[in-house]
Amino acid sequence: MVIDTCKELSDSAIVERVQRGDHLAFGELVARHDRRLRAVAGRLLRNPERVDDAMQEVYIKAFRTIGGFRGDANVGTWLHRITSNTCLDELRRRQPVLANDDFDPPSIDPGPAERAIAASEVARMLDRLSPDLRLTVVLVDGYGLDYADASRLLDVAPGTVASRLSRARRHLRRVERRATGAAA
Repeated sequence: MVIDTCKELSDSAIVERVQRGDHLAFGELVARHDRRLRAVAGRLLRNPERVDDAMQEVYIKAFRTIGGFRGDANVGTWLHRITSNTCLDELRRRQPVLANDDFDPPSIDPGPAERAIAASEVARMLDRLSPDLRLTVVLVDGYGLDYADASRLLDVAPGTVASRLSRARRHLRRVERRATGAAA
């Protein structure tokens, strides 16, 4: 079976196979990256139905545009960008949906940072941020991307990443102070 032979190949080699017409190889890319992409989508959309819809759209977009993928970026970064943009579009396009506190998107690493992000209190705080600020915080503080990687993924300057983080953290501190009754 074709997909079994792809397991030893690099992402770039699989992309080349898909570009040459081996469309079954696309399934291996999905298998390799789905958990991580769903985790990002889950942190942004906070609703399992919306995540499923967004991921379906992500994979359709990726499949349709993979022919134009030139390898300027890492395949994972390219897929993360499609995921991030699709989720941001979803947040802008649809009416707000209440976060589902019982929904816990799959984690990438079940380490301390992932557990902290999954905490209900943090999730509710993130829900108070605009989609652009929330995505920046999730990528940098949640997944540990440096400013350069986050800027490439978000397609903004590193200074914009720093600015968004500063605004988000300032906003979250104000919300925290109000919640605890401290002076703002």
